[in-house]
Amino acid sequence: MSRFEKIDRLPPYVLSIVNELKLEARRRGEDVIDLGFGNPNHATPPHIVEKLVSAARDPRNHRYSVSRGLPNLRRAITRWYQRRFGVELDFETEVLNTIGAKEGLSHFVMATVSRGDMALCPDPSYPIHAFSVLIAGGDLHRVPLQPLDGFVERLREAISLSWPHPKLLIASFPHNPTTASVDLAFMTKLVELCRENDLLLVHDLAYAEICFDGYRPPSVLEVPGAREIAIEFTSLSKSHAMAGWRVGFAAGGAELIQMLGRVKSYLDYGTFQPIQIASILALDGPQDVVHEVVADYQARRDALIDGLGSEWKIEKPPATMFVWAPLPERFAEMGSLAFSKLLLQRAQVAVSPGIGFGPSGEGYVRFAMVENTHRTRQAVRSIRRLLRDG
Repeated sequence: MSRFEKIDRLPPYVLSIVNELKLEARRRGEDVIDLGFGNPNHATPPHIVEKLVSAARDPRNHRYSVSRGLPNLRRAITRWYQRRFGVELDFETEVLNTIGAKEGLSHFVMATVSRGDMALCPDPSYPIHAFSVLIAGGDLHRVPLQPLDGFVERLREAISLSWPHPKLLIASFPHNPTTASVDLAFMTKLVELCRENDLLLVHDLAYAEICFDGYRPPSVLEVPGAREIAIEFTSLSKSHAMAGWRVGFAAGGAELIQMLGRVKSYLDYGTFQPIQIASILALDGPQDVVHEVVADYQARRDALIDGLGSEWKIEKPPATMFVWAPLPERFAEMGSLAFSKLLLQRAQVAVSPGIGFGPSGEGYVRFAMVENTHRTRQAVRSIRRLLRDG
């Protein structure tokens, strides 16, 4: 038996291959346009930064904070849920602050999954959704996400074929990487399936506010009875341009929040208190930044997809900061990793190969809309030259 069983269970990180090639190209002096890594490039609004600075000057904020998050921060996220979704939450028992959504979700899986437990996860998926189960010692059953209208039935079949009986389902809508987006009726079916089969539902709502063309993503907590079996994770990273601040939240039934809070009480002392104080202002203060960020992502999306036009037909996503694109027909047989390398070497554009998100991601690449519209149009011109020249 290996000395490091959990590490050995993690597969090679395919996405790092393109990233290494990108770094090598940049070291050679090439101007690579990076649309691979989903690292937002918007500046945090000045009023939030100024609040952080003023709070950091107060030595009372330099001590350990509260692992669950300051009461006023938890009150602020309950107000956000009420404004956004019409959902009433108890700030004492149904909400807590996490160090980003990724940390909260990972630690919840750690709290609930034991060695040999089974979890369900859409395929493809954001890597931590699948890998958190493996790190916790559990077993993973990947269920193809597309086509979306048959996903619930495929989940039902997976449950009937799984042994042992699955303990939880990890989902995320709007979805990374595929941008698949659902309505409240779909979310209701997902909750009903989990209730009928005694599954916990872990929902990552990282892109709650990054949505376009009149679409509004639902919260799982809008579904009656959901909080008995569901926990949901949100984040300020994209909506408020605070990715590096690592501010996230968990919301859901009191029992599930208590479980996560208990694990976190052993593992951390909470986010740096000035960050929490500034995050209260982010949630309760002017929301112009959210509208500006969303408008910019939509402009980048349109610059990419409209610019590629008929040479690479891609459907416009209604949400997220990504574009999920099937490989152009002429290049389909290459596979997503080889095509991503070709884009980098011939067009100086980095994207993420779909296979890096799971077997069902093969045949696709993911664009991250993290460059401004000028750079995005520059990338489009380079890609079109490659598509024309072959």
